[in-house]
Amino acid sequence: MRFNIPAEQSRKAKIPHEIFLSNLIGNHILWFVASLGVVRSYWQPIALVPLVSILTLAYILWRARRSRGSDDWFVMCHWQLAARRSKVFIIMLSALLTICALGWVGYTYLGMMEVAVYAIIGGGVILPVMVTVLVLIIMESDALHQAAHNRMPNSLAERHPNPEAEVVEDPAETAPAGTV
Repeated sequence: MRFNIPAEQSRKAKIPHEIFLSNLIGNHILWFVASLGVVRSYWQPIALVPLVSILTLAYILWRARRSRGSDDWFVMCHWQLAARRSKVFIIMLSALLTICALGWVGYTYLGMMEVAVYAIIGGGVILPVMVTVLVLIIMESDALHQAAHNRMPNSLAERHPNPEAEVVEDPAETAPAGTV
């Protein structure tokens, strides 16, 4: 749905998506890959990845909770959207940590082969986390675009209704297929 929203609210609604995308792209992809090159000499750069991620995700969740009482409706809805996606990412990272810990226990105490542990961790957890990061990047990029154009997903508008919000006729939504 597209709403009649002032430009200032549209600008503020982009902020949660920009923060989350910065964490996904800048921290989890660019910084992580860059720090892998020096991990044998210096462990500190790679240790910053989870630290920055935890701080960023905690800020998004805290700010989304705070926005329920302090922000305009459109801005609050976009904070809630970013928070929901942050929770999905937290669940995936928690699964990664859990499986890694179980792999370590299996190798150390249960006599599992090192190759088996790497196969379980690599194929069973790291690959799904990488796919989740890719999907979240695509979804957040779309949400950033929607916020810039005074839009939000219909499900989000239904979850957080505002009877005073003025819906604008969107030609892309009402045009017959193949005419736009």
